This record gives sequence, C-alpha cells and structure tokens, in this order.
Amino acid sequence: MNLLISSRLSALLALSLAAGCSSLGSAVNPAKYDSMTCAELNNAVGDTARDISQTAITRGRVTNTSVPNWLLGGRRVKSAVANRETARIELLKQRQEAIVATRANRCPRSAG
Repeated sequence: MNLLISSRLSALLALSLAAGCSSLGSAVNPAKYDSMTCAELNNAVGDTARDISQTAITRGRVTNTSVPNWLLGGRRVKSAVANRETARIELLKQRQEAIVATRANRCPRSAG
C-alpha cells in the first residue's frame, strides 16, 4: 500500500516540476528565418515537427495520468500542465508555419 501511495505521489511531484520547468519560449519572429539557407529551413521544419510530436506525447501522458482523489490539488496541477503543453504546441505550430512560409518564398521546389 505504501509503495502505491509513494509511486503516485512521485508521479504528481514529477508533474508539478514539469509545470514549473516548462517554458513557452518567445514569440515567433519570422525575420530570424530570413538569414537561413534552404537546408537550414528544411532542418528547422523537421526539428519543429519533432518538437510538436514530443510535446503532444507528453501532453497525452499527463492527460492519462491517474491522480488519486485524496491528493488535494492534483487534478488542478494535471490540467495546468496539460494546458501549458497545449499552448506550447500552438506556439510550435505558429513557428512551423512561419518557417514553411519563408521556405516557400525563398527556396525553389525540388524536382521529384
């Protein structure tokens, strides 16, 4: 019984730490992409897509975490972390759209 309580408490502690350490980053600045080469823009699109996927996986794990009823504020922490991850996904999508738009204007389409 103590092991079960301890593991759930550890999970909630990890969630609360993730909530405090997670950062939304800065606003999207399309001007910084103007100096990048086409290869760098392609890499940036891939990196952003990977970050979106990883953040969505994290959000899903948080959403599916079972919080015991006796743990006061546990559900609030869980929803706060999930909301923060959702906001981060939206920011990453905006960043990706800016990169794709810059790439579409500057880089010729590859034959294929």
